[in-house]
Amino acid sequence: MATALEKPTVTVESAPAPPPRKGFRAYWHLYAAISPFYLLFICFGLVPVGFSLYLSFHRWDGLGPMEWAGLSQYQYLLGDSDFWSSIGNTIVIWALATFPMIFLAMVTAVLLNSAVRFKNAYRFAYFLPNVTSVVAIAIIFGSVFSTNFGLVNALLQAVGLDQVAWLNTPWGIKVAVATLMTWQWTGYNAIIFLAGLQTIPGELYEAARMDGAGPVQTFFRITLPMMRPVLLFVLVISTVTGLQSFSEPQVLLQNTSNDSTFSGGPGHAGRTMVLYFFQQTFDNNDFGYGAAVAWGIFLVVVLFSIINWRLVQRRGED
Repeated sequence: MATALEKPTVTVESAPAPPPRKGFRAYWHLYAAISPFYLLFICFGLVPVGFSLYLSFHRWDGLGPMEWAGLSQYQYLLGDSDFWSSIGNTIVIWALATFPMIFLAMVTAVLLNSAVRFKNAYRFAYFLPNVTSVVAIAIIFGSVFSTNFGLVNALLQAVGLDQVAWLNTPWGIKVAVATLMTWQWTGYNAIIFLAGLQTIPGELYEAARMDGAGPVQTFFRITLPMMRPVLLFVLVISTVTGLQSFSEPQVLLQNTSNDSTFSGGPGHAGRTMVLYFFQQTFDNNDFGYGAAVAWGIFLVVVLFSIINWRLVQRRGED
């Protein structure tokens, strides 16, 4: 007689117990190694930012007691025609400097990428303006754009054109400041573009040449789409730095007006947002309103950075 099959027994091994958690004491030396950065960031970064926000709701001359002002500083800021004028000056100078700079940086990077000899020498030469003192650059450009003895006017006269008072007319001031910024940042962004170009596989270019694509088609069909993340990075960084321009117009135009060191030249044509912030804070000793202006600048920079990011991303999706 057959016996009933017995149900096999399955032994389930218990999972190993998780290792005991180590507390802060076990890793204190690692936290101590990275703590200087965070302590310095808190002291010189986070605390000043928080204090500036607190200060923007007060009236303070830097010495006396603070007086609560609430939102009145921001209400006045929204109706301040000088602040809006500084925004307009900043945007025009940024546009005149950024778009030619990106074009020249891309062209320079393509040429450097195709160069065979003296690559390192070319890279050093193009990057040198970025590590040169802005004050020294502005002094040199002040001589270049001088009305009577400037190099630019000398070239204009050589071809039979009239002189231009570059540092005494609204558009001349903007062009001079934008040219200085373009010259300063073209080499820096060219190096970034060059790093991006060197990550593109060479097989793509070889396949394009076999299909009969020319240099222009290769650039717009392969190089530019592959460089879109790098282009986005350069555009956002250029927006942040360009909208916060201070040293270039301040040094270049400091001797062109008797109004103030931070006036931005005749007619305030070169007064950027940051120059206006310094004028309100240190010329007028209105630290509370200066803090409100600083936060207004922050919002403008964030808004333009988001717009640029969205435009580049939308073109990438298309």
